[in-house]
Amino acid sequence: MMVRHPEEPDWGLGQVQSVIGARATVNFEHAGKVVIDLRHVTLQPVFDL
Repeated sequence: MMVRHPEEPDWGLGQVQSVIGARATVNFEHAGKVVIDLRHVTLQPVFDL
């Protein structure tokens, strides 16, 4: 799934690599691989590429 981080627009588009519990690993265009705690951040899904 492709997503954007609502508080970090400069990171660009991200591809979700895995979700384990409340932690998602996302590979962003400009920030690389980031582990995100989904209890604190709601990622925005991207459907129109």
